[in-house]
Amino acid sequence: MVKTKKAGVLGATGSVGQRFILLLSEHPEFELSVLGASSRSAGKKYVDACDWKQTDVLPEAAGQTVVKECTPENFAECDVVFSGLDADYAGDIEKAFVDAGLVVISNAKNYRREPTVPLVVPTANSEHLDCFSERVVAARKAGKKQGYQICNSNCSTAGLVIPLKALVDAFGPIDKVIVTTMQAVSGAGFSPGVPSMDVLDNLIPYISGEEDKMEWETKKILGHVSADGATFENIPDSELKVSATCNRVAVIDGHTECVAFSFKSDKKPSVDEVKKVLNDYVSEPQKLGCPSAPKKAIHLLEQPDRPQPRLDRNRDNGYAASVGRVREDAVLDFKFTVLSHNTVIGAAGSGILIAETLLKKNLI
Repeated sequence: MVKTKKAGVLGATGSVGQRFILLLSEHPEFELSVLGASSRSAGKKYVDACDWKQTDVLPEAAGQTVVKECTPENFAECDVVFSGLDADYAGDIEKAFVDAGLVVISNAKNYRREPTVPLVVPTANSEHLDCFSERVVAARKAGKKQGYQICNSNCSTAGLVIPLKALVDAFGPIDKVIVTTMQAVSGAGFSPGVPSMDVLDNLIPYISGEEDKMEWETKKILGHVSADGATFENIPDSELKVSATCNRVAVIDGHTECVAFSFKSDKKPSVDEVKKVLNDYVSEPQKLGCPSAPKKAIHLLEQPDRPQPRLDRNRDNGYAASVGRVREDAVLDFKFTVLSHNTVIGAAGSGILIAETLLKKNLI
């Protein structure tokens, strides 16, 4: 298959950037064209600039690519730019790229709260991407490039909202969610990351900023596009309350979350009805035939001790969520355990699937 679109990666030497490179190295539609990093790395071959820490071997072509500085001029020929930049640097750089007419899909938190920027988990709310349709069409008619920004969610939010979206679509609004996470160390990145003496034989019951992200991001992702078609409305706090407790555990990849929730309606489904909806859920990227879309967005597991990170995180190459232990809850309505791959559907993979969805929608 002839690759049709050129892609660039910002923050290419970091944890998320490395995962972007792996996912793009043999992609059928996107050609990895430009790798961007700091001025310290610019001018070096990627293999010399990067401390490669992925379990897969560094792709040869990427390793021989000369790293560029993160300026729009160096990425001018790219159809889409994936950003793995740290939040300390992402804001100004990503804005400059959008202003220069480039499409930026970012893993950083900087623009997630902006009402004009969609916050997307592609197997949950890819319909929010349609907000760009009119602008893209108008720009093309004028012979111009239309730059715009998309953010993917925090890694722990991704696993939560996929099953919640399936249930909301089927049974109506959810008004209370309590979630406790057990999050992998890869979510903290490479440097400084989580020191081994802190996490081995231990659990760290605090991840800075994580609980707040889960509590408000869920309300934007499950929220609606405003009547103007260009901004997003979070579900009000009065209509959805989310309480998150986040923990770091000695797992390399895969975030596990114990979730309890209640529906707004007094008319409740049965456990079997909840299970059927989760098992049958089909996301838009699947319907569009995106190459990275999972065969099943949600794998419903009936074993009493599943999901488990080591056994289930790589289902559908990390693009699926695995849900188990679905049962009634004594305080709220129901509870379940969900596992998702935090560096695939929770980070770089989400960005790739967003781009594939944009391509299917003719937005890039």
